[in-house]
Amino acid sequence: MATLAPPAPPSTPPLAGEPPYPRHREADVALADGATVHVRPVHPGDVARLTEFYRHWSLESLVLRFFSAGIDVERLAERFCQVDYRDEFGLVATTGPDERVVGHASYSRATPVYAEVAFGVADDFQGRGLCTLLLVHLAEAAAANGIAVFEAEVLPHNHRMVGVLRDSGFPIHVSSAPDSLRITLPTSIGTAAAERFEDRERLAAVAALKAFLEPRGVAVIGASRTRGTVGGELFHNLLEYAFAGPVYPVNPSAAVVQCVPAYAGVEDIPGPVDLAVIAVPAARVAAVAEQCGRKGVRALVVISAGFGESGAEGRARQQALLAVCRRYGMRVIGPNCIGIVNADPEVRLNAMFGPLLPTPGTVAFSSQSGALGLAAMEYAAQLGIGISSFVSVGNKADVSGNDLLGYWEADPRTKVILLYLESFGNPRKFSRIARRVGREKPIVVVKSGRSAAGARATSSHTGALLAASDVTVDALFRQAGVIRTDTLAEFFDVASLLANQPLPAGRRVAIVTNGGGPGILCADACEGEALSVPELSGETQAALRRFLPPEAGVLNPVDMIASASADDYRRALEIVAADPAIDGVIAIFLRPLTTRAEDVADAVLAAVRDGSAGKPVLGVFMASPQARARLTTPDVTIPTYDFPEPAARALAHAVHYAEWRRAPLAPPYELEGARRDEAAALIAAALGRLGETGGWLDPEEVALVFSCYGVPLVEQSLAASPEDAGAAARAVDGPVALKAVVPGMVHKTEAGAVRLNLHGAAEVEAAAADMARRLARLPAGDAGPPAAPRFLVQPMVPEGVEMIAGIVHDPHFGPVVACGAGGVMVEVLRDVSVRLAPLTRDDARAMVRELKSHALLAGHRGKPPADVAALEDVLLRVGALAEDLPQIAELDCNPVVVHERGAVVVDARVRIAPADPPRPLGARR
Repeated sequence: MATLAPPAPPSTPPLAGEPPYPRHREADVALADGATVHVRPVHPGDVARLTEFYRHWSLESLVLRFFSAGIDVERLAERFCQVDYRDEFGLVATTGPDERVVGHASYSRATPVYAEVAFGVADDFQGRGLCTLLLVHLAEAAAANGIAVFEAEVLPHNHRMVGVLRDSGFPIHVSSAPDSLRITLPTSIGTAAAERFEDRERLAAVAALKAFLEPRGVAVIGASRTRGTVGGELFHNLLEYAFAGPVYPVNPSAAVVQCVPAYAGVEDIPGPVDLAVIAVPAARVAAVAEQCGRKGVRALVVISAGFGESGAEGRARQQALLAVCRRYGMRVIGPNCIGIVNADPEVRLNAMFGPLLPTPGTVAFSSQSGALGLAAMEYAAQLGIGISSFVSVGNKADVSGNDLLGYWEADPRTKVILLYLESFGNPRKFSRIARRVGREKPIVVVKSGRSAAGARATSSHTGALLAASDVTVDALFRQAGVIRTDTLAEFFDVASLLANQPLPAGRRVAIVTNGGGPGILCADACEGEALSVPELSGETQAALRRFLPPEAGVLNPVDMIASASADDYRRALEIVAADPAIDGVIAIFLRPLTTRAEDVADAVLAAVRDGSAGKPVLGVFMASPQARARLTTPDVTIPTYDFPEPAARALAHAVHYAEWRRAPLAPPYELEGARRDEAAALIAAALGRLGETGGWLDPEEVALVFSCYGVPLVEQSLAASPEDAGAAARAVDGPVALKAVVPGMVHKTEAGAVRLNLHGAAEVEAAAADMARRLARLPAGDAGPPAAPRFLVQPMVPEGVEMIAGIVHDPHFGPVVACGAGGVMVEVLRDVSVRLAPLTRDDARAMVRELKSHALLAGHRGKPPADVAALEDVLLRVGALAEDLPQIAELDCNPVVVHERGAVVVDARVRIAPADPPRPLGARR
């Protein structure tokens, strides 16, 4: 194949009449085997590439695609490259250093809503999922251009194409035509297609990670003869851990490295190499990666630092490395990482430079910090926690936690997944994957950066509630069933419990101790974590009384007093665990003068071995570190803690996770009857009026958007002057609320911009005139330059419970929905609960019940209960609005007055801003 120059999509604005190149449709995507290709819109510079693409097709492929082998491929390529990106659209998939085209898809509009569609994939890329990827990306582009239906014509014996379309998840209709089959399918990506696509992504992640964690051969590029260096320790660790395949040292300056013949370059290695571990200076990494690509290496672990973590030059270096990997379809972990481990006895891969020999086990661990990862693995080993695999992701240039979750989901050796995170690459995708994986395997996370995660410039009540905190991260984890811990010690406390004990069936805890004080502390800690310490049943108490001294307490906690023997522990644990009113047991031992900790540890182990009724048992051995080793055996391990409080917290995490896992998976709320197109048109028109930066909607626009989604906004009239306000008041039957409309004003009450319970036109007009005078005297900068306000005239709403419902559109997490105590004290009380859109009915219900102010909704001091269901309905409608309209940057409904029957939004503000177009489905960057 001739070498072609890389494509150059237009970087300057198109000439008048030329269609703009849709750069947002470019994406790197993973194939079924884990390799990547680059998918992008076709452009006129692709003629030579498309010509080469079709010229290398087999005769059979040409006939199946064009119904004839006698075609002029160059003229065909020229036609395919003349597109307007609206009625005519094309995509190409490219790979390799010369940007070889390996796939092509196009549509041509036939009617306003129908388009003819066709696909082509190179022979050596068929069967790898590329055609489905092209279909999905082309469907997204077509739907955005108003095309609702694709139509394809195929030969009757083209079973492969029919099978691809059937397996895509799109509902297809096949009809017979003379000598051909006509297939139609919608361009909208429904639930089935989205689920099928997500499943393909999971399989691609598994395939990609197999090249890292289960390679046939490993090359260490930068392997050193000198121990104590990164390259020296990496190579030594692979040898010492006895990797199951060949390990090749690459060092152009040495003939032998640590008794193993070395190679000057990776291309000199005679056998296959799936994984290359690179430990050379950062400036040389891209060139080494190029050599790996030519060799056919599938996976790179880049240990070297000096990339995205080190400033602008490093970021450019990282992009250059990623570009090389994308050209060859290679995947990369790092750069700036400490390596990877697979402790599977059948693999034994220790490709990191730390001094630790990993202990095999069932816990998978990923760390974004290399140094912390090393320390954490050493701590885990001290706790007796064995790992299935470990990945230091470093800068996450390519492989991320989302990929690892997919691999560990399918790994039969992994029971628990641990993640140390400093940032999210794609948090919405993380949420979807974690929600699926967490149904089978617990995910425990330490996420750093609590204080700055939510910091942003906001100008609404909702924005102020969510700023400078990470309540958004908490909301993501809560919805996805992820266990979040505050410290690394708690991180491993929870991991030890989940990896070694069954999940609790409920919140009821029994405490068995030989000291009253620790038992009381444990009971207090359990109650503080929303666990219960119920009184034991009469039968259980009687059984305990048969062998415990009269001074012992048997209600719960069971205080066997200091004279308790090891046998007393064994018998008490067996009896308590058998109580059907108990879901978990904490055994506490404080060393007295006579009983040995080792003997008690053996007794606890024996009790669990003989049968703990499938309930978790935790040990607390205070000032007895020697007990931990006795409680870690090949068949049974009891998680052990130094103090009662960490045990209670670990058990509480397990309880909450088990409750989330048992709850049925609720579908996202679907709002029937919403006028989505009308709302989108309103937002588009408002953006045209407000300009590039957007701004606040007028009250009339807010009311129209709300009406499209059925958000119950109080009736109101907008008046341009005090006289008009008085005239509007005549149409109101009863007392009136008057509010000034001033752009950018958040706190109306403090600025004197709200008057309530006004009667009659004259009183309203006078109040409006006075309000205008007061606002005109405000200093510039408080409410902006003084300007003549407009006025909202509303009927007074009966008293009720004042709440707030709002949205902030986070650039990474998407729309965040908040609910809390509303009114003028909203930012003082800061009583708020948060979820990420799209909401489920369960989300809305939980949000309201998490609030301290829920007691007011339930009825307070003789007042009737408020209509909580109506408030939940407001949250669901606001959430649907936020999900459909990404241009809504901030939205406040404050207050939402909740009555005995119904709820109404009394004041609403909406700020809009242009939104970036969505990334193509499955795009990696």
